[in-house]
Amino acid sequence: MRFTKMQGLGNDYIYINCLENRVSNPSELSIRMSDRHFGIGGDGIVLIDRDPEADFRMRMFNADGSEAEMCGNAARCVGKYIHDRKLSDASQIRLKTGAGIKVLELRLKDGVTQSVRVDMGLPITAPAEIPVLLPGTAVIHYPVSTEGFEGFMTCVSIGNPHAVFFVDDAEHFPVHRFGPLLETNPLFPRRTNVEFATVLNRQEIRMRVWERGSGETMACGTGACATLVAAVMNGLCDRQAVIHLNGGPLTVNWDEASDRVFQEGPAAFVFDGELTVPE
Repeated sequence: MRFTKMQGLGNDYIYINCLENRVSNPSELSIRMSDRHFGIGGDGIVLIDRDPEADFRMRMFNADGSEAEMCGNAARCVGKYIHDRKLSDASQIRLKTGAGIKVLELRLKDGVTQSVRVDMGLPITAPAEIPVLLPGTAVIHYPVSTEGFEGFMTCVSIGNPHAVFFVDDAEHFPVHRFGPLLETNPLFPRRTNVEFATVLNRQEIRMRVWERGSGETMACGTGACATLVAAVMNGLCDRQAVIHLNGGPLTVNWDEASDRVFQEGPAAFVFDGELTVPE
């Protein structure tokens, strides 16, 4: 089985072209391939295929084998893969995901994808749709206390659930201590991604993320989008800002006219390889 390692701001996944490869058990394969000591190493695997409702489809599986609905960094990498590996010559691609169809706009230079802008759709704030087991029409600045942690969360879904906490110093925050506790908090029936963010000014936010099923990652596209939306809902920043992630900056815009969220950033090939799959 041939594969391609790609990364978007250090959020690295293993990409498999399902037009050429058959994957019978993606959850088990993701656990095996994602292991950074005994496998290839990555935050999970992404399967690329055709789809009758869109131009292409992506399915993604976290490092623990669980399937995720959407990943902004992975979507950008899929766009680059499709164009630069000649599966399509289009500069706009409709991509089917577990969170619906996303439109990718490829920024090209000399026929090579330099960056990708993704229409992430409408943010979801209704608790039942996120889902988070709390009443009301939205969860904004809600107090949470658990095993030594006290903070206020704002919940947003960008096709997958996010709990955003604004903290004094995201750079030095103990993400590995509190991330797992909040990911599995009983308020979240499908677990949640957790963001710890510090607003630097009206156009910049520093953010670290604990991803559901993968742990702390270098970047999270949906998490960056959720963080911007949460910051705006709390009156902390403007509707467009640069989100500074461990792997680098991502530009996010919550468009006031359409209410849709857009993110733009890089995607890069790392290497190609071939895995021997046991019979």
